[in-house]
Amino acid sequence: MAETGSPRRLVSPRPPPVPSAWRAALTRWLAPTVFLAPAVALLLVFLVYPLLSSFQLSTLDWNGLGEGGKPVGLGNWLRLAHDEIFWRSLRNNFLLAGLSVTFQLPTSMVLAVVLDEAGRGSRFLKIAYFLPLLMSSVALGVIFKNVYDPTFGPINAFLEAIHLHGPDWLGDRRYALLSVIAVICWQNIPFYMLLFLAALAAFPREQGEAAFLDGATQSQIFWRIKLPHLRGTVRTAVLLSVIGSLRYFDLIFVMTGGGPESASELMSTYMYRTVFASFQLGYGSTIASAMFLVVTAVAAVALRLSKRFETEV
Repeated sequence: MAETGSPRRLVSPRPPPVPSAWRAALTRWLAPTVFLAPAVALLLVFLVYPLLSSFQLSTLDWNGLGEGGKPVGLGNWLRLAHDEIFWRSLRNNFLLAGLSVTFQLPTSMVLAVVLDEAGRGSRFLKIAYFLPLLMSSVALGVIFKNVYDPTFGPINAFLEAIHLHGPDWLGDRRYALLSVIAVICWQNIPFYMLLFLAALAAFPREQGEAAFLDGATQSQIFWRIKLPHLRGTVRTAVLLSVIGSLRYFDLIFVMTGGGPESASELMSTYMYRTVFASFQLGYGSTIASAMFLVVTAVAAVALRLSKRFETEV
């Protein structure tokens, strides 16, 4: 017999609870905040705080000893505006940047293309070309001080052998800066060579082989196919070279100390001598702050030009 009675009621499943707005926001932002907090803390402690302290110290006349210092307002900045040594060091920094881009990048690109075409047989040459970058800047500076020595150095010894008189490379204000820039370029060429080698390794070989089969020469393949492929790497290399040149310190300090007569002075060496040799912490902080503003402005302009060039191309 069929069962009789009231029909069963179908119970629909209960919808999941909807989280409140604040709980959803907390869940969405909690994980990024936890992961970013250590990095942000490090930036605040080691970048933002020293930067703000530098600007604050630039308003003081202080030798770094004792408590506080005498507030001078914008006095240090007015002094900087009329400081011939600072403007000479700024000009030297821009000269270093210009020569670095002019000589480092083309040379490193040529080496990268040659080593990339050489294939496996270039392993030893890659290691040999990379050695200057592995050397300590201090050790390299001491070595080249002896190389440039006007009496016992091999350069002047060679010039005397062919009956030419060699100058005092590091003691003559006409040659000091260029002599050190030559060493700086020689040391940093391997770094940019590696950048271009990495970019060439990502270049699709099929494009070059197809162009070669179509009758293109190796020169045409490089200028019309490979070089456009390297465009992004070239922009990065130019930016790194310019910013690095504006902050450079090591070899100049070891080889010349900014001399003779401030002929090879850079902003970084002038700041160092002002703070640690003349004990003018307030004015040295002003130089450091100005150096930060110059580097930031140049980097911003370079990035803007880079983006504009990328959009046009």
